[in-house]
Amino acid sequence: MISGFIAKKGHMTNVFDEKGRRLTVTNCITSPLFVTQIKTNEKDGYSAIQVAYGTKKHTDRSQAAKIKKLKLKFNPFHYQEFQSVGDAMPEVGSQIDISNVFQIGDAVNVTGISKGRGFAGVIKRHGFQRQPVSGGQSDRVRAPGAIGAQTPGKVIKGKKMPGHYGHATAHVANLKIIAINPETQEIQLNGPVPGHYNSWITIQKT
Repeated sequence: MISGFIAKKGHMTNVFDEKGRRLTVTNCITSPLFVTQIKTNEKDGYSAIQVAYGTKKHTDRSQAAKIKKLKLKFNPFHYQEFQSVGDAMPEVGSQIDISNVFQIGDAVNVTGISKGRGFAGVIKRHGFQRQPVSGGQSDRVRAPGAIGAQTPGKVIKGKKMPGHYGHATAHVANLKIIAINPETQEIQLNGPVPGHYNSWITIQKT
């Protein structure tokens, strides 16, 4: 089978385990993944399983032929590749459910796009401390200060500066699967995951 799954981030809530401890969990909504291509070392140079997930209203010409060839009854939102795990190899055109990939208690890594927070200064964006109020610069306490030297006479690439904060790829490691509901295709992860509500996340086995 495959090494991960695609899900949509849902609401966060609290549940209680068998010992009575309260756990903060994130509900994630999944839908079956459709196998669209199986890549092999002989043909593609690496082995992977490509799946389609989600739906969208319109599609472009480059994907229309692929959808027609696979006889899909929907327009996939996107495609994702996962490594093959185990001896069971899915067939092209088959679908994979969340219960076929994960079990309760598995440790997973989650990848998503963090929330965008617009233009931010260095204190909010990078965690800088503000400068002293005294010393004749009371209106510059939240400024970054000096950003370079006379040599090399330019601002070094990668300097921590004000700018766009958030909306970047974020990873959260070692989350535990608390519950899986095959009927509603929902999965509960112990802890927060990156992204906003209804955003796509990738759940990978550790």
